[in-house]
This record gives sequence, structure tokens and C-alpha cells, in this order.
Amino acid sequence: MGPLPFPTRHSAVATARTFRRLAIPAVGVAVAIALGACSRPAPQPDPVRSVKLMTVAPEAVSTSTEYAGEVRARVESRLSFRVGGKLTARPAEPGQRVRAGQLLAQLDPQDLQLASTAAQAQVRAAQTQRDLAQADLQRFKALREQNFISSAELERREATLRSAQATLEQAQAQMQVQGNQAVYTRLLADGAGVVTAVDAEVGQVVAAGAPVVRLALDGPRDVVFAVPEDRVASVTVGQRVLVRPWGGGEALAGTVRELAASADPVTRTFGVKVAIAGERLPPLGATVTVVAQRAGEGARAEAIRLPTSALWQAGKDTAVWVFDPSDTTVRSRTVQIGGVDGNRAVVAGGLQPGDQVVVAGVHVLAPGQKVTVYKEKQPIPSAERSSSAIEKVSDGASPAASAKR
Repeated sequence: MGPLPFPTRHSAVATARTFRRLAIPAVGVAVAIALGACSRPAPQPDPVRSVKLMTVAPEAVSTSTEYAGEVRARVESRLSFRVGGKLTARPAEPGQRVRAGQLLAQLDPQDLQLASTAAQAQVRAAQTQRDLAQADLQRFKALREQNFISSAELERREATLRSAQATLEQAQAQMQVQGNQAVYTRLLADGAGVVTAVDAEVGQVVAAGAPVVRLALDGPRDVVFAVPEDRVASVTVGQRVLVRPWGGGEALAGTVRELAASADPVTRTFGVKVAIAGERLPPLGATVTVVAQRAGEGARAEAIRLPTSALWQAGKDTAVWVFDPSDTTVRSRTVQIGGVDGNRAVVAGGLQPGDQVVVAGVHVLAPGQKVTVYKEKQPIPSAERSSSAIEKVSDGASPAASAKR
């Protein structure tokens, strides 16, 4: 075997050219594969969704407005002590019935009793000074009759007596004040009623005028509820309303007795009080429904009502999806809501009778999307189900019976 030939310059150039001819197509294929892997897949078509439709038509809606109210006593007192002190006893408990004059709470009377005793001592001292001044005046009158003293001296004695008399009257008035304050340590019920709340406990030091017991007096009852600003014009004093107890029972007739002149600073609503009367009134604190007629007693009108599931928010507007049967697509349409009737919204504008509105699945639709109409499955009558089951059992038993045969 001879030696291998040394590659010449001509053969090396030929080899390089051959490599370039083979490498360029390979690189092109690799680039094409990479670009094919990075390209986005073709978009999938929108799914054809099934929707539930409702054909809108005018219905009779109630023109009354319902409010939630609470039954309260017409007179509810927040009783407090006229003097301050330490609370030593509180016989009253929430929900307890009390009679007029019954003891509700008691303060420590020791300090006030000592003050009353001091006031009595001052009265006795002032009375002694008055008696002494009166005796001096009598003696100086006798001396004046004998011309032993001057008229000026007698006038000074008379002034001293008048001053002593004024001091005595002042001390007597102070004694009465201290005596009353000693009595004020006992908090008594103003009248018969029910204790609705207690704001102080035994051992607590209360200030004069601080509420201790809340007492709802027996007598007339009121229903209290709040009205928003846009409806306050529809409520007037003397208006008749219907009150229905939340827990069931006979409805009561009521009359608007009071309407707040200004809105509540927190809720921005106006308070309304309705007077109710009857033999069996709801208990205090019970929840009731107040029905106020807006356009005459028992008035009703025609309007389009939609379930709230058909509504969706389109920016700042409220919209619905309207079905187009010509191409089985849905279109967005803005509507105006005029109020609420029960659990449905009253449409004031934007729809016409006969329009078909989507009432379920509105948040997954898009304008121009194709849909199919959902149809509820009809239940199979029980007789047909029984016959079908018998036929299936018979058909299933035939092969086994044939095999046995």
C-alpha cells in the first residue's frame, strides 16, 4: 500500500464548495421548521352557546312602594339621675315590665345626706341670728320712745333684722335643694312600660343626666322607617299606609304621623313615623313591611318586567341581549330601569313588546355571537316510562332465553 496522497489546493476548494451547496439547503429547512413552530395557531371559532329566551310583554305591576320598618313605643324615655354618684343597685332588667313609681336604680346617698344635714344646721343658725336681731329691734324701739337713742340707730337695727331674715330664707331654700338631691338618688319609673335597654351597671360612677335606663311607656305604637331622598316627596303627613307584620299575622292600617324635616347625617335618608292602632299590635322591636301607595289606593299599571339575571352593566348604562331570529345572533341594547316590582326590574324604556331577551348566561356573550335557543326537556309520562322499561327488560331477556333454548 502506497502513501496517502497529500490534498492539493484544488481538491480543498472543491470540498468547500460541495459543503456550502449541502449546508445552505439544510439551514433553510431548519429555519422553516423553527418559524413553523413559532407561528400562532389559527383562532378557534366562537362556541355556539345555548341561551334561554324570554319574550317581553307588558304586565300589570304594582305602583306601591314597600319599606322595612320597626315597631317602637310612641313615648320612649331615657331615664337618668339628676345628680351624679356611684350606682349601688339596679333592679331593672331589659325586657322587664315595670309600674309607675317602681324603683329602677339607686345611687349611694351618703354624701347627699350629709349635705342635707349641713343645710339644716345652717337654717338653725340663720334662724337664731334672725331671732336675736328681732329682739334687739324691740329693745331699741323702747329706747327710741324714751328718746335715749336716735332715729338712725333704730333704722340700723331694722336693717340688721331684714338682713337676718333674708339669710334665714336663703338657708331654708338651700336646705330644700339638698333635701331634693338626697331624694334624687332613687330613679323611679315615670309610668308603666317595658325596660328596653340598660346603659349603666352597679359600681359605675354616673354623671348627672347620663342615661341609665330606657323605658318604653305603654300606650300608642309607631312604625319607624327611612325613605330615600328621591322618594320623600311621595310621603306626606296624614297619608294612609298598610303595615304587614314580618312574622305573619293580620295587616294593620296606619297613618303617617311625622316626617323628618332634614336627612339623617349618616344614612342621608328621611325618618318617617306611622301611627298604628288595633287590638293585637306587634311586639316592640318587631320588623314590619310598610306599603305606601304612589298613585291612588291599590293602583296598578302596565309595564315590562325582567328578571335581574337578564341585566348586565355596559359601562355606565344597563343593557340586555336581544335575540335576532333571522341570523340566530344576539345584539346589545341599552335599557332604562324605572324601579323594582317584587324580585323583577321594571323597564322604563329600550324594549318593545315582542322582543326576545336573553335571561340566563348574559355575561359570556358578545355582540353578533351566534346562539341556539335552549328548550326545556319535556318529562316522559309515567305510563310511557313504564312501558319503555318493560320493553327494554323484555329485549334484554330475549337473548338469554334464546341461548337457553
